[in-house]
Amino acid sequence: MGQRLSVEDALDFLFARTTGAFKFGLDRTLALLDALGNPHRRYPVIHVAGTNGKGSSLATAEALLLSRGLRVGKYTSPHLVDFRERILVDRVPIETRAVVEFVERQTPLVEQLGATFFEATTAMAFDAFAMAKVDVALIETGLGGRLDSTNVVDPVSAGVTSIGWDHMEYLGHTLETIASEKAGIFKPGRPAVIGEGNPDIRDLLRERAAAAGASPLVVAEEVVVDDVEVSAEGTHATIEMFGERERLRTPLIGKHQAHNLAFTLALLHAAGPRYRFSLREAREPLARVALPGRFHRAGRYLFDVAHNADGARVLADTLQQVAPARPVVAVFCALRDKEWEDMLTTLGGVVDGLVLTHAPTAPASRAWDLEIVRGFAARAGLRATIEPDFERAIRPGKEIATVVIAGSFHTVGDAMARLQVSPFAL
Repeated sequence: MGQRLSVEDALDFLFARTTGAFKFGLDRTLALLDALGNPHRRYPVIHVAGTNGKGSSLATAEALLLSRGLRVGKYTSPHLVDFRERILVDRVPIETRAVVEFVERQTPLVEQLGATFFEATTAMAFDAFAMAKVDVALIETGLGGRLDSTNVVDPVSAGVTSIGWDHMEYLGHTLETIASEKAGIFKPGRPAVIGEGNPDIRDLLRERAAAAGASPLVVAEEVVVDDVEVSAEGTHATIEMFGERERLRTPLIGKHQAHNLAFTLALLHAAGPRYRFSLREAREPLARVALPGRFHRAGRYLFDVAHNADGARVLADTLQQVAPARPVVAVFCALRDKEWEDMLTTLGGVVDGLVLTHAPTAPASRAWDLEIVRGFAARAGLRATIEPDFERAIRPGKEIATVVIAGSFHTVGDAMARLQVSPFAL
């Protein structure tokens, strides 16, 4: 390439790969990994899919496994503020130099294959974990499961957290078809951990696991979650599994986080003795779980990515349980292909006002139309203000005690960047 790229140039090259038609399939990822010497085969992998709960579950697994002295890689998406959030080793983000070197080395092959942004980034993550000699890699699917570019791994444990309405244009228009796509990460002879609460969808995931030759472990049948208490300090729950019963606390806030914790403990249990935690062993390291952008407090601001209808319902429920200082205003921007009408109605019922805006990094092709939003808010009787200027939207008057920022990773990430809240500071 001649002159060394800047990190901005390297990221521009990667982000340019997000344009154009969406591409499913594993061939391009496999070709990239083959050129790198198949780094994804050099360490054990724990693989997670699902509509909601992936980030919380892997953040919990990360804290637990680090407490055991293991070197832990974690690959998640999307990022909030900094691309490097996606690729962590022992909670430290990939160095900018490593990003630049990967792009310089692999540009010809990426272009020749027509690889997408996510395919190139997935190969970069797997390569980084091999070079760091991780003991285990925690891998989150980007979209779906079966044809997601992370689905090239042979995991020691694979799990599906939950199934909801998301990415229907790619995954299908029924919960059953979405579940089938996400169940595509289940592998022959490997544990398949099922966190879904709906009995019908749970049974479908169990059938898909059995058809793949995987060994299903259904969390609802193996783990009892009782006496959940939610406060501003975290979530307490009594958990009973595999002959033990303990009262545990996670710093992650919300009733759903008790179930995410149960899912994670089952996922690690299924992965084998090296990764398994008794409930008593888990108690102390759980205090170190951290996840930016999920009911994440910083001064009067509360950030929550809540990017689909299920996420908005969970956020509304958690706001009611925690009861932050009032008045509460939600600054909200969703992508037009989400169920934003349901999301607005849900959140509008628990806050004192909505400020509806544009997130600067939201893709133009998916940006919502504020005039259409204005009309809906008026018809629905929502207490809503339209503020196209994002800077003004995120800085409401001092009389507002709590500012909730939600609706998408773009909305939360753009706000955190402008308010100088670091995703690495937790």
